Amino acid sequence: MKYLLTVVFLLLSLGQAQADSALKAFRTGDDSRGWEAVGRLDFAGRSFCTGSLITETLVLTAAHCMFDIYSHKPHAPSDVTFKAGWRNGSAQAYRTARAIYVHPSFSISTGDRHDRLVNDIALIELDRPVRDGSVQPFPTAARPEKGQAVGVVSYAHDRAETPSLQASCLVMARQGGVLVTSCDVDFGSSGAPIFDMTGSRPRIVSVISAKARYHGQKVSVGTSLDGSLGDLLKLAATGKSSFKKVDAGPLPELTDTEFVVGVAGH
Repeated sequence: MKYLLTVVFLLLSLGQAQADSALKAFRTGDDSRGWEAVGRLDFAGRSFCTGSLITETLVLTAAHCMFDIYSHKPHAPSDVTFKAGWRNGSAQAYRTARAIYVHPSFSISTGDRHDRLVNDIALIELDRPVRDGSVQPFPTAARPEKGQAVGVVSYAHDRAETPSLQASCLVMARQGGVLVTSCDVDFGSSGAPIFDMTGSRPRIVSVISAKARYHGQKVSVGTSLDGSLGDLLKLAATGKSSFKKVDAGPLPELTDTEFVVGVAGH
């Protein structure tokens, strides 16, 4: 069986989704302890996304964040700053990007919404490793099952200075490399990590890509890491920036789009 998923792609931004548990703002150091590897990505003071360390030098985020919100041209690495654990005007570590790696199958100008969702991940290589003992990169894992509880940590336009944790939201559907979740996100949450919270340490299973409506409910759509992250890690190992090959042509109209996702048996 297939259901209609109305997707809205918003460059560097997302709309609010129905939550299963309330957002908890990281107002103190105790609140944010263990989550410092999630940080804010700033783009030349013009916009921001959310990103997370998966190694001392690599930040995982959404591919569409790597393009300027106004011109749609690729960001220069020197314009990208990662602020690990950014909270109330200070961060555990500040780093500039040395190189940017976008999934080889992602194009900002593609008219195929499914392809854009499935491949909407990128890695940022930092100019120096983050070796602060309080900033521990997160492990990654395969996509969760339908109905599984997951969590998300994100910044947003109304919480740009303090990230928030939603400790429990649900995977409502999955198809190929796309996850539909009830996680609560808003403008600036693009690239935020979705976590499997069942182990001893949270593991990243997806990154936030877009907002959507599913059965009349506001939801978020995430890009699964299965396969696609491995492709990116191989690309990063070459040291060759993606943007020599990425099509940065005119951006297609980003309005409500009907997107069919098959969820039977998932």
